[in-house]
Amino acid sequence: MTQLCPCGGKHPASQHDRFTEGMPADPVELSGDFLRMGLVPAQAQQQAREMAEHTIQQAAASTQEPGLEPLREALITLAGGEDQVWQAAFGDRSAEFAEDALKTEFGRREFLEKIGAAMAMVSAGLAGLSTPVAAQTGKLEKTKLTIGFIPITCATPILMAKPLDFYSKYGLDVTLKKMPNWAAVRDATIAGELDASHMLAPMPLAISLGLGSAPIPVRLASIENINGQAITVALKHKDKVKGPADFKGFIVGVPFQYSMHNLLLRYYLAAGGLDPDKDVQIRVVPPPDSLAKMTVGELDAYLMPDPFNQRAVAEGVGFIHILSKDIWPGHPCCSFAAREDWITANPNSFNAVNKAIIDATLFAKNRVNRPAIAKAISDKGLLNQRVEVIEAVLTGKFDDGLGNKRDVPDRIDFDPYPWQSYSQWILSQLERWKLAKNVDYADVSKQVFLTDTARRLQQELNYASLKPPTQLVRVEKLKYDTFDPAKAKQYVPAQVKKYRV
Repeated sequence: MTQLCPCGGKHPASQHDRFTEGMPADPVELSGDFLRMGLVPAQAQQQAREMAEHTIQQAAASTQEPGLEPLREALITLAGGEDQVWQAAFGDRSAEFAEDALKTEFGRREFLEKIGAAMAMVSAGLAGLSTPVAAQTGKLEKTKLTIGFIPITCATPILMAKPLDFYSKYGLDVTLKKMPNWAAVRDATIAGELDASHMLAPMPLAISLGLGSAPIPVRLASIENINGQAITVALKHKDKVKGPADFKGFIVGVPFQYSMHNLLLRYYLAAGGLDPDKDVQIRVVPPPDSLAKMTVGELDAYLMPDPFNQRAVAEGVGFIHILSKDIWPGHPCCSFAAREDWITANPNSFNAVNKAIIDATLFAKNRVNRPAIAKAISDKGLLNQRVEVIEAVLTGKFDDGLGNKRDVPDRIDFDPYPWQSYSQWILSQLERWKLAKNVDYADVSKQVFLTDTARRLQQELNYASLKPPTQLVRVEKLKYDTFDPAKAKQYVPAQVKKYRV
């Protein structure tokens, strides 16, 4: 007979690490996950509201009782994770419930009732006294915002923040506006038609430098996703393509000229001895159109965001040749960005929306949450895709189109920290491919990437196991070389010398 785990779960003790992988260590973070995932019974939430109302009344009536003076402030500012909140919810039994939260498998009814009630009190109403966290920074200049997005899984934090109530948590009423392509996102941003936008990580750099458009200062506030792309090849080429050199003569799609997709594709092809501007045809194709163009034979391959790589597999059109994480592990892809003048005019609203998205990004980082997120963002008004396709991308459990079932947990991942070494690599490649020239990598990166702001907001969220870095840059390790920001200007000449392109 199998010996059950001492934690109280129904799994064997030897499998405890697998069952708890990715779960937050902090009990309030974990309970928040369950609340957003819809796993907290309505009865428990109602009980929590009653408990909250009773406790707040006590706090208002008596400031002499120990612990109650700071309690009211902690409750009103939604200070999740503070000792006062646990004491308020459970009194002298708070230690018992915290211990249960740390030791109990998350499916147990007792855990859901106890912790769900606590988090419902902290996050879901507070008997009508709930105040957005963003209010700590001052009154919001605007509460109704319009954010543009492209319907791809890279936009997951921006999208999920609507149905899972991250925006409303920070006092915002956000309209998500679906855009047809990246050029439309750029043009609407320049015209001031959007308050903020989902953008490819190179776009704020390109727009600020005036590459392909008028120069308008746009700031990258936080990173949406890392990894999350793939090179997909038409199934008719399945016996021909083994490496980058095999793409010679192909027509290959990318979503935008100033995209990680274009730069990663060029990096990959050049490492195989191909000149991306002579040996292949690189065409800009809006992501939603990429599958149709491959289906009718207009594209031999594409480096696109998901779900279109997985869609090609699901529809028997293509196979996944290589994941972008295997070209550059942990590379940035999409970001949240806004015009500098909008940020200056609406500093509190900007902090609130950026904080909401960083909060959502960290929630998405926890893989336990991803099936529920897939369901939330597959809706017609958001990604408009089958849930199983989105789930295959977010969980990393997928078919590759060649008969292999793969399990790659970080196929896509989520980390909001805007490393300026990301920016410097991007700028180096824009120069390599003659899309920019004479750029001061470090100076432009400091202007465009709001790394310090993102760090501060993540620190304020106080995710126990997800502390932001303190450095601005790091050495980036790619498939074929290493990018050291301290030697940034030497990088491109070394690439050209090695690959002759």
